[in-house]
Parts: sequence; C-alpha cells; structure tokens
Amino acid sequence: MQNDLASPLVEDEIDLKEIAVALWRGKTIIIAIVSVCSILAVTVALLIPNQYKATAVVAPAQSSSSSALGAMASRLGGLATLAGINVGSGDNVTEAQTAIEIMQSWQFIETFVQSHNLQAAIFAADGWDSQTNQITFNSDIYDSERDEWIRKPPSGKTAQPTSWELYQEFSNRLSVSTEKTSGLITISIEYYSPILAQQWVELYISSINAYMRERKLTQVNNSIDYLKAQITKTAFADMKEVFYQIIEEQIKSKMLAEASPEYAFVTVNSAMVPEEKSSPKRALICLLVTFLGFMLAVFIVLIRHYATSTNVDIK
Repeated sequence: MQNDLASPLVEDEIDLKEIAVALWRGKTIIIAIVSVCSILAVTVALLIPNQYKATAVVAPAQSSSSSALGAMASRLGGLATLAGINVGSGDNVTEAQTAIEIMQSWQFIETFVQSHNLQAAIFAADGWDSQTNQITFNSDIYDSERDEWIRKPPSGKTAQPTSWELYQEFSNRLSVSTEKTSGLITISIEYYSPILAQQWVELYISSINAYMRERKLTQVNNSIDYLKAQITKTAFADMKEVFYQIIEEQIKSKMLAEASPEYAFVTVNSAMVPEEKSSPKRALICLLVTFLGFMLAVFIVLIRHYATSTNVDIK
C-alpha cells in the first residue's frame, strides 16, 4: 500500500529531473535563442522613435447667465422650450458633456486637422529631428519637398489619406478623460515633437472653445429671431412681455458668450513642453521579448527531447 502511494511521487520526481536534465542538455539552444531575441528586442526598441505627451487640465466654464436663463425658463414653462432655450439647473454639466463628445467627434477632428494643415504631420510623420526641430516624414508615403502624397493606397482609396484615416490617426494620439470627483478634464496629445504636442493641445482647447461659443451664439440668435417673430404675431400684452423678458436674458447670454474666449472650458493647468519621452518603454520591450524568447527556447528544447525519447522507445 505504501509503495503504491509513493509511486506517483517518485514518477513526478523523475519527470522533474528529466525536464531539468533536458533543459541542461539544451542550454546551448536556449542561450542562443534568448541571445538572438535580446539583440532583436534592443534593435527594435532603439529604432522606435521617441514620442512625447503634452497634457493640459481644464474645468467646465460656469455661466451665471445660463443659470438665470434656466430659472426664468422653468417659470415660463413651454414658451421657453418653444424658443429653443434649455430648461433645467444642470445646463452647465450638459454643456460640458456636449463639448467633450464634440471634441472627440469625427467632424470636429477633421475640421481641426484641415484648418491647421496637419494632414502630413499626422499621417506621414515618422520622427523628429531635435537638432533642427523638424519633423521627418516616411518617404514611401509623402514627399515633403514636393508636398505630394506618394503612398500606394489601399483598394478604393487615393494616395492622399481620407478623412476617416486622418480621424483615426489623430484619435490614436488624443486622450480626453474626466476626473469623476472634481469634474476636471485632462486633455493630452502624444507626438514625436514635444513642441508640437504642446502647441496642438493649446490649439485644440482654443478650437473647442471657439466652436462651442459660435454654436451658442447661433442658438441664441435663432431663439431671438423666433421670439421677435412671435411678438409680431400675438395680440396679447402679457405674452409680449414674456417674450421680451426671454429676449433680454438671451441678449445677456449672447453678450457673455461674445466676451468669453474660454466659453466651454477654463484652463486650470496649461500644457507645457514635455522634457521626457512618454514612449516607447524600451526596457519593458526588451524584458518582454527576452522572456518570450526564453519560453520559446524552453518549449523547443522540451519538444525535441520528448520527440527523441519517443523515437528511441519505438525502436
């Protein structure tokens, strides 16, 4: 009985010894594969260009005019809604949430990239020369001297990148996150040039503020035009007084928007030019590839060992 219980333990011990012996005998193969993988990892890691992440922190802008307008709208009920006025105390939060969604949308990013002529920098860049402070471009995609796209496009596309391709490339570099407790919003852009990364973050915040301000002005002007039209149609003095009150608040809202460069977001921490790279993580790349190389080497050695043992047993 005791011999039967001890037998599996002995077999396990023999198996472990067999594995250890097999690995020792195949140590040359293991060392060779690990060395090749390590050299390959270091080479690849060094070839990957540095990228830098510039970050700014903003807060949703608070509007006393919108609060007053919301209070009046709630008193006036359906008339304000017909005029296109947002009702409710959560208007500021909604405005910020709307701005966050818009700034990550395809349409807004496309407009931003095109208005600042960033197509080549976003899609064709492959590095940055710190000595000359110039972006380097992939010569298989874009000829910077002739300002010409020369890539071999996928089927159905042209050499010049499409709106969707530019959106995807820029989105991969953009990060927008909201801190749940404080409500502060972090906006980051990662790029080869730390200087351009910082400039783009500032431009991006300025662009979304300008967009939201123009959007608000358009809404207010439409509301005022609608209310003025209603005044001419109604014969009731009380109704006219109500419309005039709403128009007065709308004009206040319009004046506030026109005087607010930071209409949607107020900058808390401006983006600074980063001094340290954010990627690649070269040490992590080397360790990971070396470890995978070691696992591959062990697998190959054990497969060879058991394949050889099986052939011997068959003979």
